[in-house]
Amino acid sequence: MIEKKDLIYPDLSYEIIGCAYDVFNSIGGGHKEIVYQRAMSLSLKGKNITYTEQQYYPVKFKDQVVGKNFFDFLVDEKIVVELKSSTRFNKAHFEQVLNYLNLSNIKLALLISFDQGGVNCKRVVNFKTLSKTI
Repeated sequence: MIEKKDLIYPDLSYEIIGCAYDVFNSIGGGHKEIVYQRAMSLSLKGKNITYTEQQYYPVKFKDQVVGKNFFDFLVDEKIVVELKSSTRFNKAHFEQVLNYLNLSNIKLALLISFDQGGVNCKRVVNFKTLSKTI
């Protein structure tokens, strides 16, 4: 059984997920991802949660930038939040978030999907970062 003390940023995660439920309860399912991003931004702002939208992180090869990544949200410089408008997560969604975590050395991401049935959230942990702090 996982206890709250075992989670990374449990209180902040709870607040973010609460914002996702606020969004869904207000506008429902079936919208494009951009609609959820805009609504999520308003919900985070309304709860005075510090965040950056479309946070840029470069992809580097041999110290040269070869690509760009943009997180949907970086909350309190601690948690990457990636939103999806789909019925379920697929392998590519998890790979995308893991790449974000590895590039940024951030410990935690929340992968949140909105569909007709509600909100689905998965915590994705960067174990490489955690092992450096142990």
